[in-house]
Amino acid sequence: MRLKLVTTTSLVALSLFGAAHGAEINQDGANKLRDSLTKVLPDDFAKSGFVTVNPAGNRYEVIYDLAKLLSKVDPAKIVVNGLTPWSVFATPLDSGFWNLEGNNSFNISGSVKDPDGKATDFTYSIASMVYDGVFDPAIAYLRSGNFKASDIRITSKSDMDQVDATFAGMNYRLDSTDSANGNGRLDFKANGSLSALSETVTSPQMPPVNIKADSIDFDADVASLPAKEIRDIVFFILEHADEKELSREDGEKLKSVLKASFPLFSSINETITANNLTVGTAAGSGGAKALGYNFSVDGPSDAVRFAFGMNAAGVTLDSPVVPASYHAFLPKSIDMQIAVPDMDFAAFGDEFMKIDFSSGNNSEESGKQAAEKLFHDGVVVVDLPKFTAVSDVYDIDVTGKLQGRVDTQKDYSVQASVLARDLDKSIAAIQELAKSDPNLQQVSFGMMMAKGFAKTDPDGRSRWDISVAGDGSVAINGQQIKGPDAEEPDQGQEPDQGQDTAPPKQP
Repeated sequence: MRLKLVTTTSLVALSLFGAAHGAEINQDGANKLRDSLTKVLPDDFAKSGFVTVNPAGNRYEVIYDLAKLLSKVDPAKIVVNGLTPWSVFATPLDSGFWNLEGNNSFNISGSVKDPDGKATDFTYSIASMVYDGVFDPAIAYLRSGNFKASDIRITSKSDMDQVDATFAGMNYRLDSTDSANGNGRLDFKANGSLSALSETVTSPQMPPVNIKADSIDFDADVASLPAKEIRDIVFFILEHADEKELSREDGEKLKSVLKASFPLFSSINETITANNLTVGTAAGSGGAKALGYNFSVDGPSDAVRFAFGMNAAGVTLDSPVVPASYHAFLPKSIDMQIAVPDMDFAAFGDEFMKIDFSSGNNSEESGKQAAEKLFHDGVVVVDLPKFTAVSDVYDIDVTGKLQGRVDTQKDYSVQASVLARDLDKSIAAIQELAKSDPNLQQVSFGMMMAKGFAKTDPDGRSRWDISVAGDGSVAINGQQIKGPDAEEPDQGQEPDQGQDTAPPKQP
């Protein structure tokens, strides 16, 4: 199956409606709409009749019969059963937008073979999917939309494993507004939830793993998105997907489209949270009241900051693998945030525009040079703005920064601050555990030594400010505990072994 077909069929349900006009609904308009929906497809697919458009009162009914489309696919590689026509009702609006509505169900099964001939059997079913939205032909995307689905079931079975998953329902909401930055850019916001997740994974190599969650909530927004320009990029890819190499003229056209889209956005934020998550295995069970992930990108184009993190609250573990005496040391909550600041995407974009897309070898080397421009003077900084871990016997908070270079792994430095609440309580817990596990006596001794280096903050926490310099020296709270690393000898020079050289022979 050609890339053009794969990409197009993923977009065809929405992306190619022509500009809407609040004119009379008739068969001529239906035919034009049908032609616009199939115009980027190869002729044999476009003429397969998988898209039908009929007038339906004050709107058009667009019917997608994917069974006809898949009839062109090699049945030795892909078999799909149970496909039924899917209807979308499209109403042209005076604004030039389209109002889209649908209420469908989905229940298919089939098999897919990989290049080695190994088959994966699957079933997908959705008892009901109801949606409505406002589609903008200028950006080939929805301006807003509401989606609701119920009783979602997925199975996948191969020689390696089997996955069975269900969701009670799904809700999704999309909104957009004109960006304050102007220039036709848009701000998008999306949020939603999957409810009552239940998933079981089995394989010949391991016992079943059961995963459940009351809900999975997600929230995302992107500001100042050049939606029209992104549409142009997608259509350019569709048009040239089958070409091994671009002509110089097309390469320049692609540069023009990409340049118009820079910067791709001013900020992105995304959070995903699983609520009342549980994982059960033959070795025990565990979970968390909340397990979350977050990701963000923001800042001016010459100083972009990437950040991501994970957090867990109400963590539990019940397993014979972990002895009861160690349960107090398991974290009840964790929060870790990591960031890479000061990335220069403006310089990256300028270098990227020098790429000759008509030459594969040159473009690869130029792409590498563009990537090197991301970091000012080749300096990479990784921030740890937050790491906390809390259990019954410890409460730790770590912040720090690592700085290095893109061209070497040796020249780096670290600045970090470690704070611990109730340190004496933590040491006492280790000492008690060491009575039954002598291996922990060294840990207890190390913690006592660390206490000797600690300072006490006004809130009573113990503090260690740790500095690792580029020369390898290490200091804690201003006290040097390791000197600089020995300098490496110059290339070709033998190191001094501390032995006297032999005296010259006498004549």
